[in-house]
Amino acid sequence: MSENEKLSAARLAKEGVVKELTEKFAKAKTFVLVDYRGVTVAEDTALRTEFRKGGVEYSVIKNSMIRLATKDTPYGEELVKILEGPTAVAFGFEDLVAPAKIAADYGKKIKKLAIKGGVCDGSYLDEKGVQALAELPGKEVLIARIMGSMMSAVSGFARVVEAYRKKQAGEE
Repeated sequence: MSENEKLSAARLAKEGVVKELTEKFAKAKTFVLVDYRGVTVAEDTALRTEFRKGGVEYSVIKNSMIRLATKDTPYGEELVKILEGPTAVAFGFEDLVAPAKIAADYGKKIKKLAIKGGVCDGSYLDEKGVQALAELPGKEVLIARIMGSMMSAVSGFARVVEAYRKKQAGEE
């Protein structure tokens, strides 16, 4: 195999990686970029386990690949500004809050993981935006709160109807 053929094969492989990344970025509801400098192998393994439990895909990706994969997106220009140093990406395909919450919680725990920024529902978030997203309750908690509010309204209505019925019937 000649030198040109090797370079061509390497270029095709990189183009395939960029295409796959482009699809991931487009499909993800949320993704968070983190700087993992200083994180030990054991800490990284524990972090990956937490992400897996939360249904989040976590990968270390070269900054140049992220640039290429996001260059034609509305948030591509903003991401380029934060792509310095080692970068890992946590992709959330189901839960909007999970990548931010897990990264923020784990970053507080080990004090080494730094959030660079991210994207939620197609909108760029800086570090503070990701932190704010992380403070939101999870999907299950929000659903439980909504259901509780709905049940409260229904039970209040039922009490009023029952009181009215008793009044009409002359009961106390």
